[in-house]
Order: sequence, then structure tokens, then C-alpha cells
Amino acid sequence: MDGIETSKLLDEELYSRQMYVLGLPAMQRIQEAKVLLSGLQGLGAEVAKNLVLMGVGSLTLHDPHPTCWSDLASQFFLSEQDLEKSRAEASQELVAKLNGAVQVCIHTGDITEDLLLDFQVVVLTASKLEEQLKVGSLCHKLGVCFLVADTRGLVGQLFCDFGEDFTVQDPTEAEPRTAAIQHISQGSPGILTLRKEADAHYFCDGDLVTFSGIEGMVELNGCAPQPIHVREDRTLEIGDTTTFSCYLRGGAVTEVKRPKTVSHKPLDAALLQPRVVAPSPQEVHRAHCLHQAFRALHKFQHHNGRPPRPWDPVDADMVVGLAQALEPLKGTEGETLEEPLDEALVRTVALSSSGGLSPMAAILGAVAAQEVLKAVSGKFMPLDQWLYFDALDCLLEHEKPLPNPEDCAPRRCRYDGQIAVFGAGFQKTLSHQHYLLVGAGAIGCELLKGFALVGLGTQGSGGVTVADMDYIERSNLSRQFLFRPQDIGRPKAEVAAKAAHRLNSDLRVTAFTNPLDPSTENIYEENFFSRMDGVAAALDSFQARRYVAARCTHYLKPLLEAATQGTWGSASVFMPYVTDVYRAPASATASEDAPYPVCTVRHFPSTVEHTLQWARDEFEGLFYLSAKTINRHQQAPTSLADTDGPQVLTLLQGVLGVLRERPQTWQDCVVWALGHWQLCFHDGIMQLLKHFPPDKVLEDGTLFWSGPKRCPQPLEFDASQDTHLLYVLVAANLYAQMHGLPGSQDRTVLRGLLKFLPLPDPQHLAPNFVNDLDLDLASAEFGPEQLKKLHEALEVWSVGPPLQPLMFEKDNDSNFHMDFVVAAASLQAQNYGILPANRIQSKQIVGRIIPAIATTTAVVAGLVVLELYKVVGGARSLGAFRHSHLHLAENRFSRWVPRAPDIQMFHHLKWTCWHRLKVPAGQPERNLESLLAHLQEQHGLRVRMLLHGRALLYSAGWSPEKQAQHLPLRVTELVQQVTGRVPKPRQQVLVLELSCEGEEEDMTFPPLHYEL
Repeated sequence: MDGIETSKLLDEELYSRQMYVLGLPAMQRIQEAKVLLSGLQGLGAEVAKNLVLMGVGSLTLHDPHPTCWSDLASQFFLSEQDLEKSRAEASQELVAKLNGAVQVCIHTGDITEDLLLDFQVVVLTASKLEEQLKVGSLCHKLGVCFLVADTRGLVGQLFCDFGEDFTVQDPTEAEPRTAAIQHISQGSPGILTLRKEADAHYFCDGDLVTFSGIEGMVELNGCAPQPIHVREDRTLEIGDTTTFSCYLRGGAVTEVKRPKTVSHKPLDAALLQPRVVAPSPQEVHRAHCLHQAFRALHKFQHHNGRPPRPWDPVDADMVVGLAQALEPLKGTEGETLEEPLDEALVRTVALSSSGGLSPMAAILGAVAAQEVLKAVSGKFMPLDQWLYFDALDCLLEHEKPLPNPEDCAPRRCRYDGQIAVFGAGFQKTLSHQHYLLVGAGAIGCELLKGFALVGLGTQGSGGVTVADMDYIERSNLSRQFLFRPQDIGRPKAEVAAKAAHRLNSDLRVTAFTNPLDPSTENIYEENFFSRMDGVAAALDSFQARRYVAARCTHYLKPLLEAATQGTWGSASVFMPYVTDVYRAPASATASEDAPYPVCTVRHFPSTVEHTLQWARDEFEGLFYLSAKTINRHQQAPTSLADTDGPQVLTLLQGVLGVLRERPQTWQDCVVWALGHWQLCFHDGIMQLLKHFPPDKVLEDGTLFWSGPKRCPQPLEFDASQDTHLLYVLVAANLYAQMHGLPGSQDRTVLRGLLKFLPLPDPQHLAPNFVNDLDLDLASAEFGPEQLKKLHEALEVWSVGPPLQPLMFEKDNDSNFHMDFVVAAASLQAQNYGILPANRIQSKQIVGRIIPAIATTTAVVAGLVVLELYKVVGGARSLGAFRHSHLHLAENRFSRWVPRAPDIQMFHHLKWTCWHRLKVPAGQPERNLESLLAHLQEQHGLRVRMLLHGRALLYSAGWSPEKQAQHLPLRVTELVQQVTGRVPKPRQQVLVLELSCEGEEEDMTFPPLHYEL
């Protein structure tokens, strides 16, 4: 069974986004895995959700304990109706509904050695230390991967023991490094020189590499992986090539990923000698103090039969005392660590430890789920061995009073777990907030779940408004928690809103299916934003993020923003007057959809992206645009060719190919497909080399075919080669579909048919108007002769029923669309010696798909809700807020204080990017002269230029006559005269931009808000 057929068994459409992250072998191992999860409080629910969404083979739930009120703050499978019921039994049905392909079972007895033999991974959450030690010892003995996850208020802990000899099959997320070859010498060692555009810094001494596509020194192609040595001049030594053939041209060198082995200690040893994941020595010390705090909390519960009471100073002091009495930790070499215990940190942990918070459960539960996937798939490096995460920065700053124990006491309500940390007063404040959520995709669904659990917008004027214009697709279901199969085709915003309301019936949620962009500013206008306390953005394009961020800056609203790509993720907070505003990365300043140059794609490709873009354009021209063109000619025979002659000619040259009239049979379609193969991959290349021979030299003495320009080689059709046959098969089927003819998928019959079909002579390509290359490179004119031939061809092809234009669909595997693109791109890659992409990579590139998995999504959503706590909690300094960045594949987690906004000054004025100059229009409305005078009198600004958008309203450089025409005009009258637009109904502000005399070159004055 080949790879494509196997991936269909894995439901490629459902898991498409995570396939781009994990790959097929890892997905197969995940699908076969058996996991035991003990503990179904909020943290356990998050682990279960992520594992089931991502398709783990089977999940057994274990938690006989009854549901209590504090569970509901973070356990989204449970509700008030489940109180006193077993958590596992109450959760099973809803967990199973997330993914019908996953078997979800319940175990009601004890965890025994015999039980563990049936599982690859065991996860304990919110468990006692005695149970952790018992189960951990058994798992280590049996070779079962073992994880412990726990959260205590705003602090989380994760421990991994994958045994003493665990093999990581694929340690990194990155694709194997590859580079184009410029030259290889014959010698011992042979010296490999990379093309100038390749970056040899990506290769390291000792890397194993393979070679492909080399002409001349063919002995290297397909050889066993070879070690390399990187020389000072960045050339590569590759071993003895003395006896090999002389290198001619082309080829690529590709890294071979090597497995790595890790060794983990069992829990009892790792408790005293902890290896912690931390970005700096200071963070290592903090993690050690948190490690001791968790040990002390376990001792406190063992001695008292309960956790510390919320914000009880007596209980907290007892925890600190227990932590001080613990035996010292040991280092990796067994030495005693002489580290002082941070007593203030331990006390704060103890005071807030009895609460259960949904964002903390989301973060630790998602990281734990990712570690489970690492254990069963061998994909990515596991944690080594402890991870501590704390968000104690969410608490009020030190100079402010601590929460009152009475305010944090249980209320027997669904928010008890959160009230235990922040108090009932804060809970009330949360309930009256109204937030706008932009985007109801993967991150948006997780945020809505988080908003429902924390009780955001449940009372008074509070609420959540979710805006998303998109519709649910099947591929959404593996990572978008609120959607189910029956929702496919429905609006994301509406489905997500209803699902979030089911999680918490008090949530007041409204759905908007209009996009949030300049076209809808009449909907999302001043009154709309005035009702919002803040905005959360869950968007997948920088253009959309920039626009939403600009709206937040304009209306002075806090912005919470998150993004993911594969196992990378980020979460950011932008607070008016406190932090800097959102700024897109420098790499995103250009248009995200900027196409590759047409000439590069068509004739000079140098990357796999070029070949895929060419193949995608081929599909569009052959099977969509050409059909529409011919259909249009049927409706209006005289106008089309005259107005769009050259473009129509280029389209029809391909779609008519070797045929003189419309196809009538499957064989006609095969004849056309074979002819088009010959045209694209042999004759077209020969024509290109006729214009630009391999030895062509430019005026400056350099070879034309050098640098990024790869000299192509024509292919010879061979039906025994799978890619050649696949191209003809899918192209013929698509051609048949376009003409309303039956197709065929029988490769054996097709091979037999091709034996009797001669390869077409390039001179017989009908109607042989003018070569495509001539149009592009020789600037051929479209004269009367070409026009006449074009009319004749259109007349022949327009006889009969309209053609069926085929709209490209990347996710429908039964329609040959993606098969055509993959085959065509692979063949062009062979022409140019480019390493082709596989099917999964091709779909990702062609669809501009951002790789995504549920775990990363859950982590960033949890990080956003942590910042929400701070924003809602009231005035705070810059140091309270955090930007976050993570890479789950490489166990990197970092949080830092955002930048403060830059302060600019001009004379006595001082401002940041959040400030604006406000000028009332007055009654009667002031004119331009009055406005300029007001700015000079009130602010000392002599305006040099005044704009509204791109429209120039005033310039000091205008002639006196032109100034005299504009100065008496009312400002709104002037705007209407210059732009042709009147202020919108209910518009409260005109935003104007100004430059002034004496300003420095890089100065940006605050926007002028002319208040209507």
C-alpha cells in the first residue's frame, strides 16, 4: 500500500493541518496508541480533549471521585447536573463525541501492574504523591512512559519519565535541510561546493547527507547516507570521489535526520535530583523553589487531609516551614545544591494554591498532551524531565493588599476554583466585561471556551461578541473544539457561539458573520466599539491583525492577540498607554499573497515553491480559465478574441494541444494529455534551450545559466515511470470532466493504450498559433494572422454544450485536482534538478496552509486568558504584563515584559502612539482657517500639511489663490469636496493627519481627532 492510500486510512482531510506538523509515520503511531489518563478535573479534561482531537487510538479514563463545585471552573465536560457523579463516568460520553474514531473507555478499579501492561503511556493529573510514586515505579519497571501533571492556582508542574533508553525517531520539527549543488570535485576527500544562494551554515560537522539529481557523478545519487565535514570556506568534504565519474551539473544535497536516545530517571530519584527545563540560571533556581513548594504542598495535604485554605496566612506559613525542612536538592552530578529557598515565592504559591483555573489547565494540559504524543510517536524531544510554569504575575502587585480570605471562600458556584485565587469581587468584575472576539477558528474556539469557563460577560451589560465570516470545514474538527461533524458548512461564529453557551448557560454571546475590515466600518463603528471593554484577536493573517490592532489603537481598547504555526505559538497583550501597540514582524510587511514573478515560475524555477506555483497556474489555465473563455465566446462570438487576443491565444494553445476538434472519447483525452506532457516537459524545454543554450554567456562574461537560474533538461516520456503515468492519467480525467466525458482510473489499461499512441510531433501541435515562449521572451505581436487562426479555433471548440470549468479544490482527494498539481510540479522539478515536495508538503504550499495542532492552540489561548485577568483587574504597571513565545517541539517557553510605547516630544507637547489631539468641530462648525489657528494657539503647531487618509486637505506650499479657496470651507465640507465622501451617519470623529514646521524627519504627530 503506498503512502497516499495509507494517509486516506488516517483520514487525511480531517487531520490535514497536523499531518503537516507530525508527518505520516508519527500519525500512524498515534492512531495505534493506547493511553491511560487518571484524574478528570480541569487539567485531565484538557489532556483528554487534546489527545482525542488529535486521533490517539484509544483513551481510558480513570477517576472515581465525585464532581464538586470547584471542578466547574476548569472542567468543561462537566456541569451542575453532574455534581456528585463520578468525574470519569460523567465525562466519557462528551469526550468520545469529540472524535468518533477514538475509543474512549472507563476503568473503575485500582491502577495495578497487570492493568499497566496494556498501555504505552500513563498520565496522572491532580494526584497524591504516594500514588505518583507507586504508579511511576511500576511504569519505569515495565517500560511504560509515565507523566505527572498538576496545577495549584497559578503554578503548574509537569514530569516525564520515558524510561532509561527512549529513542526519539525525529527530534525536530524542521524539514531536513537541503541545498543545491554547484560543483563536486574528484578527490579524497571530494569537495562539494553549494550554489551561491544556498546557506551552508545550516549544515554541521558530522551531519549525514544523501544526494539526488546529480548529472555526471551519478554514483552519489541514492547512495547510503554519508557524513560531511564543513570547511572554513563553507564547502563540504564528502569522502573519496576519486574513482567516480566527472561531475557535470545539478543535484541537491539533503540532510538525513538521525534518531536520538534519551534517558530518564524514575520519579523517586528525580524528586531529589530534578532536571528542569528553564531558559536561564535564574529560572532554574525559581523552578527549584517551585519544586520544593509542590513537595511541601503534598506533605501539608498528607498531614492535614486537605489542601491549604485560600489565602490563609497560617496554612501558608506551615507550607513554608515544611519546605524549609525538606532535604536539599542534588545537582546532576549528585552534589548538594546550596540554593536559598525563596520563602516569599513559596508563601505566595501556598496562599493561592487551592484554586483551579481554566487557563492554567489549558496550558499544562496541552503541554502534557504533547508529551504523550512524543511518547507514542517518537516525534520531537521529550521534556528533560520537569517543567514548572507559573503565572503569579496575575496577582495584584506587591504594594496592593492581598485578597481577603473571606472574599475567596467557596460559594458553592461554578466559579469557586477561580474565586479561591482572585476573590468574589474580581469574579463580579469579570462578569460585567464585554469583549469582542475576532475569529472563531482554532484559537477562537479555545478562547471562547476559556471565556465561558472564567465567567466573562455573564451579567449586566457584559457579554462576548464573536465575529467570523468563515464556514466550518471537515479539517477544522481535529483542532477546533466547539465544532462537530454535523456543523460542517455552517458559519463558524454562530456554531461557536451556541456551543460556548452550552458550556456556560450564563454566557451572553452574540455572533456576527460579517468580516471585520474596512468594508464593514458601518457595522463595527464608534457605538459598537464603545460597548466593548477589550478585543481578543484570533486571526491567521498579518493583514487582518494589523487592521484589528489599528481599530484598537483608534478606540483605545486593550488587545489580546495569539497566533500559532505548528508547534510554535505566541500570545501578546497591548494595553493603551502602558505597552507599545501591535507591530507586525518585518517579514510580514510585504503583501502576504505576493506571487512569484511569472517568468521565473514558467521558465526559470529554482525552488519547489516555484514548481508548485507553476503547476497550480497550469491547472487554472487548462481546466478553468480556458473553459470559461470558450463558454464566453459561445455567448459573444465577436468581442472576446479582439479584446483579449494574446491572453486567449495563450490559454487555448494548451487546452487545444494536439487535437483538431473537441474530444469525443476517453482515448481523445489521453491523446491530449500525452501531447501536453510532451509540450511541457520536453518540447517546451527544448524551445527554451534554443533561446538560451546551456553555454550561453552574458555580456559581462558570466554564464546565463548560473546563480538561481538552473539549466533545464528535457524529459523523455516513459509510461513505466509512475509520475509520467500519473500525470497523463489525471490530466486526461480532468480534461474529460471539463468536456462532460467519462474518465477512467485503470492504470493497466492506460499503459496498454499508451503503447499504441505515438508521441506527438511538435510541428503538429494544433492550431500552432505562436509559441508561448515567443510571447513571453520574443515579444511576438498579435497580428491579423494570429487573430484569424484564433477565431477559427474558437469556432470549432465552441460547437456543442458549454464546457465545465473546474474550480481548484485542494482538499477533495477524489477529483484529481491535487494529483495533477503534485505530478506536474514533480515533473517540472525533474526538468530543473529541484528536489520535489511530497503530497502533504505540496498541499500545504499550494493551499498556503498554516500547519496547526490542537496542543499549541490550547496553550496560546490559555496564555491569553492569563493576560485577560490582568487587563480586567484594573490599573497595573508595565511590569505586570507578559508577551509569551513557545516551541513545544523543542521545549522552549519564554515570557517577557512588553515594550513601553516610545515617547515623542515637540516643544511643550509630549505623546506616545496611544495619544491624539482632540479638536471639537463646534457649533457652527469651524472652517479650515479656524482649525489651523486653533492648533497654533492651543498647541503651538504651525501646520505644514493636513491629510484625511490619502487625501490632501491643506498644504502650506499651495499658492495664495488655492489657499484662499480652501481656508473658508468648513472641515467636513472640505473633506467632501476633496474625497467625494460625506461623513457617515452616526460618525463621531474625523481622523486627520498633520505635519508641522520644525518637526524632525522621523517624527509622527498624534492623529487629530476632529470631533463632529
